[in-house]
Order: sequence, then C-alpha cells, then structure tokens
Amino acid sequence: MKLKNYSIPSAIYFIVAALLIAYFFPREGKFRYQFYEGKPWRYGLLTAPGDFPIYKTDEEVKAEKDSILKKFEPYYRQDKEVETSEIAKLRSNYNSTLQGKVSPAYMQYIEKSLVYLYNNGIVTTQELDDLKKEDHQRVNLLENNIATPRYVSEFFTVKTAYEYIINNCPAYLDKAILQSCDINNYLRENVTYDQSTSEKVRTDILQSVAISNGMVQAGERIVDRGEIVDHHTYNVLRSLKIVHEIKSGGSQRQSIILGGQFVLVFGIMFCFWMYLWSFRPKIFNNRKNTFFLLSCIFTGSILTELCVTYGLFNVYILPYAIIPIVVRTFFDSRTALFTHIVTVLMCSLMAPFPHEFLLLQIIAGMVVTFSLKELSQRSQLIRCAVFIFLSYTIVYISLTLYQEADFKKINWMMMLYFGINFILLMFTYVLVYMLEKTFGYVSSITLVELSNINNPILKKLSETCPGTFQHSLQVSILASEAAAAIGANTQLVRTGAMYHDIGKMANPVFFTENQNSVNPHDKLAFDESAQIIINHVTDGVRIAEKAGLPKAIINFIRTHHGRGKAKYFYNSFKNRFPDKEVNDELFTYPGPNPFTKETAVLMMADSVEAASRSLKEHTEEGIRELVDKIIDGQIADGLLKNTPLTYKDVETIKDVFVEKLKIMYHTRISYPDLKK
Repeated sequence: MKLKNYSIPSAIYFIVAALLIAYFFPREGKFRYQFYEGKPWRYGLLTAPGDFPIYKTDEEVKAEKDSILKKFEPYYRQDKEVETSEIAKLRSNYNSTLQGKVSPAYMQYIEKSLVYLYNNGIVTTQELDDLKKEDHQRVNLLENNIATPRYVSEFFTVKTAYEYIINNCPAYLDKAILQSCDINNYLRENVTYDQSTSEKVRTDILQSVAISNGMVQAGERIVDRGEIVDHHTYNVLRSLKIVHEIKSGGSQRQSIILGGQFVLVFGIMFCFWMYLWSFRPKIFNNRKNTFFLLSCIFTGSILTELCVTYGLFNVYILPYAIIPIVVRTFFDSRTALFTHIVTVLMCSLMAPFPHEFLLLQIIAGMVVTFSLKELSQRSQLIRCAVFIFLSYTIVYISLTLYQEADFKKINWMMMLYFGINFILLMFTYVLVYMLEKTFGYVSSITLVELSNINNPILKKLSETCPGTFQHSLQVSILASEAAAAIGANTQLVRTGAMYHDIGKMANPVFFTENQNSVNPHDKLAFDESAQIIINHVTDGVRIAEKAGLPKAIINFIRTHHGRGKAKYFYNSFKNRFPDKEVNDELFTYPGPNPFTKETAVLMMADSVEAASRSLKEHTEEGIRELVDKIIDGQIADGLLKNTPLTYKDVETIKDVFVEKLKIMYHTRISYPDLKK
C-alpha cells in the first residue's frame, strides 16, 4: 500500500517524530561546560563547588589492575586421598595378580615413584596448558586450608607421570616388564583448580586498586578563562563532570530533565508544523512530503545524539548541509532553509559549544539556499559543497580570532573535519538519486537531463517520427511559457511535453505530421482509425515504463488527451452515419483527465499547437479565435474540472498561447533580387 493511501493525519507524524527525538535525547543532566585537553578554557573562573576526588582515567585504572594481576598466583587444592587410594589399589593388585608376574623390586619402585609424583602433584593437561598460557610461574597449593607456593614446572600430567616412571627405571629392572604392570591404572589427577578461592582473592586484589589519586577542596581554583587545559586540569574537570552526573541521577531530577527535553523538542517541531500549515499547505497536506521532511530532521538529530553520547567522532564531520540540499532539490529554498534551521536547533541541544555550532550550521544552510537558487545541473551540487567548505573555514577562523585574538589558538584539526564533511557532501549526488527512487520525486536536475534531445527515447522519436518530434518541441515552448506565467513547474511541463507523444513511435505513419502523401486511414473504418490514434497513449505509457521514466512524466502521457474523444474520426463517423448509434467508448481516450496545473497546461498546449497548423492565415484574430475555441471546448467537455486552475489562470494561458503562436507563425519578408 502506498503511503498516500493511509488515513493518518499529518499532525500525527509530527507528534511521533517529536516523541522519538525526545526519547533518544541524553537522559543525564548535561554538564554545562565543554572542554578538551590542550585547548583553552572558554568560560570564566571555575572553582570547586564542593569536595570531590580526582578520578583516575579508565586506562590508568586498567593499567594498575593489569600490573597487579600479573603478580597474582591462582589457588589449587591437593587431594591426599588420591595417593592413598591408588597405592592401596597397587598393593591389592600385586597380591592378587602381579605377584606371580613381577618381583617385589618392581613393586617397590612403582610405589616409591607414585609417592613422589603425588607429592609433586598431577594436574590435567588442559589446566597445565592454561597456566603456561597465562604465564603463571607459581601457584598456591592448598592442603588442609594452608597455602604453600609451588612452581608450575613441578607439576605432572598423567602422561608425563607415566613417562617419568618408565624413563627413570633403574638398570636392574626391565622396562618391558615394567610396562606390563599397567601403571596407568594407578595414575590420577590429585591437584585441581580452586575457583572460589582464586576468584575471591582476585576480587580483593582488584578492589584494593584506588580509583582516585587526590582530592579537590571546596572553593579551590580549578581553571580560568584562556588557560590551556593541561592533563592535570583535564582530569580535575573530568572528575567534576563525573560527580555532577552522579548527583543528577535522582528520579525527581531526571523527571524534570525529561520534561524540559520534551517541551523543547515539541516546541521546535510545533514551529515547523506551523510553517508548513501556514505557508506550504501543499506539502503539509501530502503525507509523503511530510514524512520525507520529518525523516530528514529525525536522521540529523539521531546521528548527532549517537555521535555526542558515544564520542564516535567530531560532530562537525556530520554533513548537516545535506538536509537543505536534498530538500531544495525536491521543494523550494525557503522550506529547505527552515527545515535546516529546525534540525540544527534540535542538534544544538546536544552538541558541544552550541553557539559556535549554531553559527556555523545556519550560515552553511544560507550558503546552500543562495548557491542552489536555480538548480538545473548536478555540477551545481559540487559547487555548493565547495562553498559550504569555504563558509565553514572562514566562519570558524573568524570566530576563533574574535574570541581569542590569537592565531595560535586556531585548532587546525577543524580543517580536517571540514574536509571530511566536504567529501561526505559529494555523496549528495547519489543520495538524490536514491531519494527519487524511494519517494517517487523528480528533481529539476533529472528533468533537465531527460529533456536533452540526445536522450535515447527522444533521439529515436526524432528519427522515426520527425513531424511528431517537431510538434513536441513546439508544444514544450508553448506549455513552458504558459506554466511560467501562472506559477507552475516550468521544467516539469517542458520535459513532459517532450515525451507526451512518444507512443506514436509504434505506428508513426498513421499520424498526419509524419505522412508524405499516402494516408493509411483512407483504407480503414473510422472506429479502427480512432483506435489506432487512441492507442498512442497506452503505447506511450508502455514505452515510458519500460524505459524507467519517472511517474511524473508518465502522467503527462496518460493525461494529455484526458477522457476526450478522437474528434476527427468521431465527427466523421456521425456525419456519414447520422442515423446509426455510435459507441462513444470506441472514440474516447483512456484518460484520466489532467489533475495538476502542469498536465492541464500540456493538454491545452498540445491541442492548440496541433490545431494551429490547420489555419490558412495566422492572423491575431484567427489565432485568438482558435485558442478560445479549443480551450473553451475542453472546459465544456469537463476535461479540466479536476485541475486547480482558476479563471484568471485560463485567461493568462490563452494570452500566452496567442502571443507565442503569433511569433511562431510570423511571416518573414521576401528579399528582392538584385537588378542587373
């Protein structure tokens, strides 16, 4: 379902947008000061409002914790019961089965080795690998809740313990016989990781790390205007900000902050609503347009909130000027500037140094308005981006010199931010194209490109239907002049006129302007001829849709005859068969009738230009009579009843047509021959 089919009032869009923007606003009480290390302090003398600690940075705290954890030794627990049970099992097996196979010397060696191995400790292979990976040289071995330091290198695994017994076998013992004793059956891990004790000790160690390294006393001087914020001062200011934000976390204070945010956002959005309602009712009453403008404001506000809250990058990298550029591309300059001002007002509530931010962004919006006064080429977007970069640079340097009176105080990194902003503005070219496809808009740039006669469709029209092409050119002249006179979209009418008859390419010889001497209609019935003529509308729509022409241009093709009749064949049929009942639908164009000023102007221009070719003499009286007859006939037939034209508009259009036709058909004087 298309957006315009929803029955949601436009005001709902404004309310929802305001709620969403207010919802994403930072919730904590905002610290009144913005500061950067190595930059001058822009405010007056600041003293400590109360005692507060100087907090270490997260990096400093983390470094101290990492340093302490390097000395931390994990805790393991040794189970003596394992040694006792395994040796008992060995003795039992010897008495029952091994006694007849091996001598007591083997038994004594194995038992002695097991005692040594279990005293040193046997751990799992995974735990030994983890200890080596974490670079632990020693651990604390718990036995009866008494911790004894033990080197990791002394531990065995089941595999290394078995290898130790075999490889350290005395010379008087046979290794093969020793291996047949199934020594693996008596090897089992007796040292395990004590997680609870280790984590408790680790936590105690980490909690012992101090998060502050000093105190600031109430009334103590922190910084004064113009002083450079060094590392120590920066930490003091940062600590003051942390204390302020902690204190502002109360529920009552949060409610007050939230209420203020909602009132501010709703107030700004209400001003925008009033502007559209008062001065741009066409935009206000079109839900698609309202949604587009609110999306621009919402996107700019949310990106600013994310950038400021999470410190992603400097806020001046965001290309705020894209908003007035795209709005100007599809609407007018005043709406573009007003939308931009509303957006930057909203963003200034979150941005650092709001006065500087507002000054730079509003001037950038003005530059967009001036530089895109007549938008007709995509190269103008690049020129506009250059002007925006220059305006940012000049205003920032001027403002810094005004405030600091020192060239050394200029932050040249801002030039890099403005440069990145300029690069992002270059993508406006692509963004405009994407918005055209998404919202169904047609920019003036696209219209100019489509009206180029080297466009594939127009080039084919000029080759296959030269008469129709000339007719389209004449209609575009008439229609654009008339549109300019009544305040309609001139470029849209001009482009629509160039494409309105492209359906004639399907059967060019059936239209008089493309014929030489043979008229194929002479061999056809009137209703058949009428159908061929009428089909040029549906053929044109098919060609336009296949070529991907914008809907706004296709509307001109659909409506340039409206629900009118193919009168030549309709009248001829009724004259030849006066007593025969005629099926009007066979002679009626599919329509619909024009529904905008632009499509109405094209219908009138098309009919007037075509009829003017039948005049034998192009006198002012004859042209005036023809124009009145054609347009009054269209009004009488109800073809213009859905258009927003006024009587004054119709009279103005008639006058323009008469003047332009007089110029078009003005006869030139004959040049005399030179007498010999």
